[in-house]
Amino acid sequence: MKTPRYTSLLTTLPASVPFVGPETQERALGRKFSARLGANENGFGPSPKAVDAMRDAAEEVWKYADPTSFDLRHALARHHDVAMENIVVGEGIDGLLGYLVRMLVEPGQCVVTSAGAYPTFNYHVVGYGGTIETVPYQNDHEDLDALLTRAAETNAKLVYFANPDNPMGTWHNGAYIEARLDKIPDGTLLVLDEAYIEFADDNVAPKIDINDPRVIRMRTFSKAYGMAGARVGYALGAPQLIAEFEKIRNHFGMSRISQIGALAALSDQDWIKDVNKHVAKARGQIAQIADQNGMTTLPSATNFVALDCGQDDVFARAVLEELAQNGIFVRMPSVPPLNRCIRISVGPDEDLDLVARVLPKVLEKLRS
Repeated sequence: MKTPRYTSLLTTLPASVPFVGPETQERALGRKFSARLGANENGFGPSPKAVDAMRDAAEEVWKYADPTSFDLRHALARHHDVAMENIVVGEGIDGLLGYLVRMLVEPGQCVVTSAGAYPTFNYHVVGYGGTIETVPYQNDHEDLDALLTRAAETNAKLVYFANPDNPMGTWHNGAYIEARLDKIPDGTLLVLDEAYIEFADDNVAPKIDINDPRVIRMRTFSKAYGMAGARVGYALGAPQLIAEFEKIRNHFGMSRISQIGALAALSDQDWIKDVNKHVAKARGQIAQIADQNGMTTLPSATNFVALDCGQDDVFARAVLEELAQNGIFVRMPSVPPLNRCIRISVGPDEDLDLVARVLPKVLEKLRS
């Protein structure tokens, strides 16, 4: 035998990644993007306090990180007014989703998500041999009623629900979610992805008992805190559920520098307020650009805006590709009817000014 003995599951999986990174696209184009507006990164950057803390921590990078993330968990517990036992820190929400699927989904078992929702969740499910059931969006919103109904029909282990949503930017008020908690089937866990919650109004986050075993909430430092490259996420849930992560998570997966940076970022809530002002302004700029070009936008509670191109996915993809050829990186949803849109992350004025100059030319070329 000259090759490794791969698992039977691995041999059935395609060699794929959930997202093609902008760097891969830049290599294909042979040049860098002038405006990086496709990955929902926070172009306004992290708190200067976080940058200073990470710079200082670099001198001690020879040390491993604290495998318990004690200081960060302690600060997060104070921030959310919960116990440390309610929090696990991991390598971004993506890393925590992988651990969660590994904990709960065995080969052949079902999970439920929305058709066109965050693809990395699906990637983990398939990677552990689970099966995926999808339900369509309703009016560009994820449909929690339909998700929970399908979960009951399929005996699903997990239901994935993002609020605010990616890729559409839409949201439900917290009361909508609270009213549906009792519809969660026995033995099903609701995965509430709140990656964008800091951009949303206060009434968007539901009031859920932190010790409710039916729900786990995912948060991140990648979006509002501007630390996507640091890979810091955390989950909030009942102590019994959180404790199960200790059995399988990578205890040395966190970077020491990232832990220290996240701790400093959390302490600077004034920075988050300033970021939200920039984000709100930029969302308005994107909506104005769309309107000037005969396009409509979806309401957004995130740091990106979905632009309805007014035609089918072929046209939307052509817009996306032409923007890339002109140095602007954006993305689009993957399935109909969502893929009539392109999605533009907010960014500094100079980036959006470039979009304002280039988009009319792209549309004139394609519409003609």
